Amino acid sequence: MSILTETFTLNNGVKIPKVGFGTWQIPDGDTAYNAVAAALKAGYRHIDTAYVYGNEKSVGKAINESGIAREDIFLTSKLPGEVKDASQVAGYFDKTIKNLATDYLDLYLIHAPWPWGQIGTRFDKENVAVWKELEKLYKAGKIKSIGISNFDAHDVKNLLDNTDIVPAVNQIQYYAGFTQPKNTAFSQDNGILVEAYSPLATGNLLHNPTMTSLADQYKVSVPQLALRFVIQNGLLPLPKATSQAHIEANAELDFTISEADMATLNAIQDAAPTHFHNPTQK
Repeated sequence: MSILTETFTLNNGVKIPKVGFGTWQIPDGDTAYNAVAAALKAGYRHIDTAYVYGNEKSVGKAINESGIAREDIFLTSKLPGEVKDASQVAGYFDKTIKNLATDYLDLYLIHAPWPWGQIGTRFDKENVAVWKELEKLYKAGKIKSIGISNFDAHDVKNLLDNTDIVPAVNQIQYYAGFTQPKNTAFSQDNGILVEAYSPLATGNLLHNPTMTSLADQYKVSVPQLALRFVIQNGLLPLPKATSQAHIEANAELDFTISEADMATLNAIQDAAPTHFHNPTQK
């Protein structure tokens, strides 16, 4: 069975494909359309985008022209981190729905706990107010699951203490060498599935000697090893690619990393930058 047909079950019972196709930094137009079309053709059924990526229209067009039933595709988008005024949430959600030309989302995330120009600043009250708007959309059936992105343990606890619905997902930057152990564990301990964006460290892992050595040992590519590592740690990776060969290769994960080698990978020291990748920057 292909990894693309395997699923995790979210805390509300919704099933989500174990590997998603990420679209950050894939420009709107033919590039995004062709990438998503190729991913769907290769068997991906989980597509991840965001309002600030600027490519929702092309992502939606590729989905709608794929010939695959909408209910067979798990579609995620995100409310901009800049939106901390609860009165603006419904308007941005409607823009995303219109861009994607769909009636509903499978997952909608608050893209960040802060505006991207104010990384690290606390917006506790604002995040609670915004989350309550997502809860309304969820209860109205417009979204199958709601979640968050880039939330640290403090930000997650703030929602748990002050709102009704536990986030289904927390999407964070995560890869071998940068696994955010405290934030990952806090989400997982509270039944929140952690999704890993930049699971290949935006390419920085390709020349890591530990990664290249183990990839050779398993007769796989470094990206394949990196993605399998994420899955075996219980997270959902969101690899991004534009070439059909890379899109297909990223789904060929039918091997198992031994416990000893997982320990080695979990012990990699981060050689890549630990700052957030601002998705509003192209």
